[in-house]
Amino acid sequence: MTDPMNAQPDILVSVRELFGIDSDLEVPAFSWRDEYVPEIDEAYRFNPDVTLAILAGFTRNRRVMVQGLHGTGKSTHIEQVAARLNWPCMRVNLDGHISRLDLVGKDAIVIRDGVQVTEFQEGIVPWSLQRPVALIFDEYDAGRPDVMFVIQRILERDGHFTLLDQNRVIHPHPYFRLFATANTVGLGNLSGLYQGTQVLNHAQMDRWNIVAKLDYLPREEEAAIVLGRVPSKDTEKGRKLIASMVAVANLTRQGFAAGDLSTLMSPRTVITWAENCEIFRNPALAFRLSFLNKCDEAERPLVAEYYQRCFGEELDESWMREATPS
Repeated sequence: MTDPMNAQPDILVSVRELFGIDSDLEVPAFSWRDEYVPEIDEAYRFNPDVTLAILAGFTRNRRVMVQGLHGTGKSTHIEQVAARLNWPCMRVNLDGHISRLDLVGKDAIVIRDGVQVTEFQEGIVPWSLQRPVALIFDEYDAGRPDVMFVIQRILERDGHFTLLDQNRVIHPHPYFRLFATANTVGLGNLSGLYQGTQVLNHAQMDRWNIVAKLDYLPREEEAAIVLGRVPSKDTEKGRKLIASMVAVANLTRQGFAAGDLSTLMSPRTVITWAENCEIFRNPALAFRLSFLNKCDEAERPLVAEYYQRCFGEELDESWMREATPS
């Protein structure tokens, strides 16, 4: 991108051709890639509804939040849409160490012509606002309250940003786009899974134009993703193994939904399990090291039962073994 301040999308692409979604929508895109465009992951599987919501953000300048449980691929979903549009993308994790100065900017000492001078260094928000960049706020519901109010003004479509240190008002680039991902919808840690999440200001939540919910994929698609990440398992035996692993993961999710478990297996955990199978050559040991040891001790017999149902093998943690006299 030779002049990012003046760059803009120069082509229109078909959603039907690019994403395989039954829609006549055409989306602006760039015909070239720069260093800020994410790499394309050919193994990624798109959720059609969430993809259309994200594309609405790119096409109509809507503020889009993607909400869902951990491991569903919320941030990656936005990045992979941007990657296929060749749209520059910046991702910021709103952890407890991100401060107002990180977002807005601060004075810094630099060397000019061999002399130390103090000058203002723009933060990520003013830098992104002036460019055709998709800015993603990760873990949005974990942001500190003082940081969240920095973001509030730019949530409006024509949200100008005032740099008080410079008495300057920044007007957003016509193709600046704003996204966020969150495990909750700003209601706090109701499930007990996400310590550190905040109850968000409702006036701020009201400024998000679109809130899309991303759930776990169907079994077949999840298995395809795991095979894409661990291609050595793409054999008849390996595919059967992966199908059983995904079946265990689905049982943990059903157990979590029913209140029987306090944790669940995300697709990320299934991929980790498959990768660990390559290391240990033992699905039971890899399962124990990848997920079972993370569970509450009182819940491990139930998780071991899920494993037995799908693999036909009793684990040491199974209550069936505990009940068997020695």
